[in-house]
Amino acid sequence: MSLAAQLLTLANYLSGEFDNREQALAEPAWYVHLRLWHRPLSLFSEDSLTIFAEQANIVNLERPYRQRIMRLLQGSDPDVPFKVQYYMIKDHNTLIGAGQNPALLNTLTPDHLELLPGCVLNLTQQLLAPNSYKFNATPPPDTRCCFSVDGNTVQVSLGFEVTDDKFLSYDKGIDSTTGKATWGALLGPYCYTKRQQY
Repeated sequence: MSLAAQLLTLANYLSGEFDNREQALAEPAWYVHLRLWHRPLSLFSEDSLTIFAEQANIVNLERPYRQRIMRLLQGSDPDVPFKVQYYMIKDHNTLIGAGQNPALLNTLTPDHLELLPGCVLNLTQQLLAPNSYKFNATPPPDTRCCFSVDGNTVQVSLGFEVTDDKFLSYDKGIDSTTGKATWGALLGPYCYTKRQQY
């Protein structure tokens, strides 16, 4: 199956090493200085493009967290041409540090992943200039992204915008009892700049 050129562009925009240095310096009370890795993978290559994501506090780069898999798919709805499906790594401890050490990803197979049905985003695109796009990823109506970590159910609200050199993350942790956000992009997105292309 041939993949749409825009899907390849999206994967290229997402792939790389990012940080939010300028934002963290400007608003240190609200934004932790983070590094974010998006490593391309060869999983599900028959019909999609896949990325391993991991992040770390800049002062604790040796302790990264939030390992996840993003699968970029072509949708069937012309109004929503692309989707992002998230997966959890069943034993995330085996891949801690793979953002900085991508050799750890060589043994990863679909069997190591757990599909998170409610953790999906609809992607739309906007043409900014010839061959330059902004992609917006938002959850479909009436979906809840929930998964279990160490026996606890975790709920998150996902979303992002990406261009060729910027990645804005709207991800937030949600208190499932109150519905209120408890961590993440509480006052607006984390604004990352791409520092290295993968």
